[in-house]
Amino acid sequence: MIGSMGRVGACPLSAMESFFALLEKNVLDRGPWATRYDLRIAIVTWIERTYTVVGAKLASAS
Repeated sequence: MIGSMGRVGACPLSAMESFFALLEKNVLDRGPWATRYDLRIAIVTWIERTYTVVGAKLASAS
């Protein structure tokens, strides 16, 4: 049996890999972007919509 992480403390890396996988799936793979500015706005909008909702739910639960 092989472990899923290479060493102790590697967990934050997997969290970043998960974030970038979601970003790629939900923003980058939707098609070509006319300018870098348009892509930047799409990324920021996705982050704000995704993580503002999560933060609001966590704050209201406590």
